Amino acid sequence: MAKDTGPQCKHCRRENMKLFLKGERCFTDKCSYERRPYRAGQHGQGRIKPSDYSIRLREKQKVRSLYGVMERQFRRYVKMADMQKGVTGENLLRILERRLDNVVYSMGFAKTRADARQLVRHNHVVVNGKRVNIPSYLTTPGDDVTLRQRSQKLTRVDAALEFSKSLETVAWIEVDQDKRVGKIKSMPDRESVTIPIREQLIVEFYSR
Repeated sequence: MAKDTGPQCKHCRRENMKLFLKGERCFTDKCSYERRPYRAGQHGQGRIKPSDYSIRLREKQKVRSLYGVMERQFRRYVKMADMQKGVTGENLLRILERRLDNVVYSMGFAKTRADARQLVRHNHVVVNGKRVNIPSYLTTPGDDVTLRQRSQKLTRVDAALEFSKSLETVAWIEVDQDKRVGKIKSMPDRESVTIPIREQLIVEFYSR
């Protein structure tokens, strides 16, 4: 399976905003973006006038980095969103939010989406009573998401739950953190995505 194995902080610096890819570190003085809020490299602090293509490309890359999705899969999500009723950009964000790794992260069981993806891959997550080890699995309203019985006492999960108490919860997921159980109440809405995203630019990028 293809994945991004490079440094994560470079994405925040490249997009000129915090994407919170390193979890707890992003809220400390060790955050690379706080120390060097400009692009990496020799010419990182130079002035560049972005073209229309560059603006749309960067928006697409930002969302890919945020959700940890590779290009081929992201392109498929855009096609899925375009085939659905409604606004294509909002449909795309709704698909990304429903990914199982993002749901596990939103429930507070992991500090980052990358950690959540690993929990899913290592068979720690159960959906409707069945183990699911596919991070891209799309949840639907009514789904029960929990951790396996022997996985509920993992130190990393306890640390993530403690860390998540300081974060904003999402309205479309109901979570009982003591029992390590969550339920998908409804489809995610546009307001559930708190990081600034201009999804229309992504649609325009793939429509060119």
